[in-house]
Formats: sequence, structure tokens, C-alpha cells
Amino acid sequence: MVYALLTNGLGLGKPIDVSGIANAAWIGAPGFAAPVFSGNAMLLIAPVAIILVAENLGHIKAVSAMTGRNLDPLIGRAFVGDGVATMVSGASGGTGVTTYAENIGVMAATKIYSTATFVVAAGIAIGLGFSPKFGALIQAIPLAVMGGVSIVVFGLIAVAGAKIWVDNKVDFSDNRNLVVAAITLVLGTGDYTLKFGAFTLGGIGTATFGAILLWALLGRGGKQV
Repeated sequence: MVYALLTNGLGLGKPIDVSGIANAAWIGAPGFAAPVFSGNAMLLIAPVAIILVAENLGHIKAVSAMTGRNLDPLIGRAFVGDGVATMVSGASGGTGVTTYAENIGVMAATKIYSTATFVVAAGIAIGLGFSPKFGALIQAIPLAVMGGVSIVVFGLIAVAGAKIWVDNKVDFSDNRNLVVAAITLVLGTGDYTLKFGAFTLGGIGTATFGAILLWALLGRGGKQV
């Protein structure tokens, strides 16, 4: 509302374009597509599974820290759930799925951790997927507003990660721990992206592989870095 007032009302920036909302139908089926097997695409996507394992594990640890409940026995179930969901999504032309950090950030902000809430939210999301008008509404949200939301939710995830370090009494007088934590935290929260031809490794990927490599390289000398 503030963005609309400043841009559409006072002309201080790019105005919100609502023409797509007016032209979109209320009800319509999403664009389903049969899966297509491509060797090049599979080689690009397959390594992402390693990143998702680290991402999912980190999210579970974050929720565990926020709720004070040990969720380690459920880690395997979470991995299986992501795998099955990705197969179902891919079978109809959708993208891979994971335990998105945005959802964890919303949990941290609202203090609501009930899985029933997410089941209801999933049902509503599926229903709204059949409304092109709602899709147009989401597309009309300015990038500046989405950027502000991202700062909040990803910031909450970063703080939740720091809480895990504190709760587990990580020794930051050890240079190895300090360097690994500092560098990977910046890579992840800053969304440091590497591109190798058509392959793109986002912030979570660079932070994951960066942590693994740094831990291995700096581990030989004990506390001496």
C-alpha cells in the first residue's frame, strides 16, 4: 500500500501495473506438461540434490532450535517427503521442491509451528493455483516489496542458525570454526552465485560446498589456520 501510494499516487517510482489482474480469468487450469528426459538437464540438476540435503537438514535444525524440540528422528522422513513431492511435481511439469527457507522464516515470525497450519496452507495454495487472476495478482507485486520480504525471512533464518551455534556451544575461539562460519554465512545470506556455463550455483549451494571444502582444508592443522 505504501509503494502504491508513493508510485501510483505521487509518481515517485515505477507504478504498479494492474492490467494483468483485470485481464486474467477467475478460473483456469495450470499449464501441465509431461516429463521430458534430457541428459544435459539431468547433469545440471542432479548435483542440486546434494545442496538440498544440506538445506533441508539446516531447516530442520532451525525449526528444532525455534521450538526446543529434538527433530533429528524426523530428518529421514523429511528427506523422503521432499523426494516424493519432487517426483509428483516433475511428473506434471513442475519444478523440484524443498523445505523453503521462506516458510521457516514465517514460522519464526508468527511463532506458529503447527503442521496442521501448513496442510491447510497447502490446500489453499493448490486451490489458488487454478485461479489465473490470483497468479496475476502475485506477479503484480513490485520487486522492491518482495525484496523487503526476503530480507526479513532470510534474516530470520540466519539468526535461527546462529541460535543453533549458541545452543550447541560452538567454540568460536577455534579459528577453524570462526572462518567456516563467517565465510559461509556471508555466502548464504548474500546469495553469492557462481555460474559455470549453463550451470548456476546459488547462495545456498556456494555456502554448502564452501563449508564442506573449508572444513576439510582447515581441519588438517587442528586449531591452527
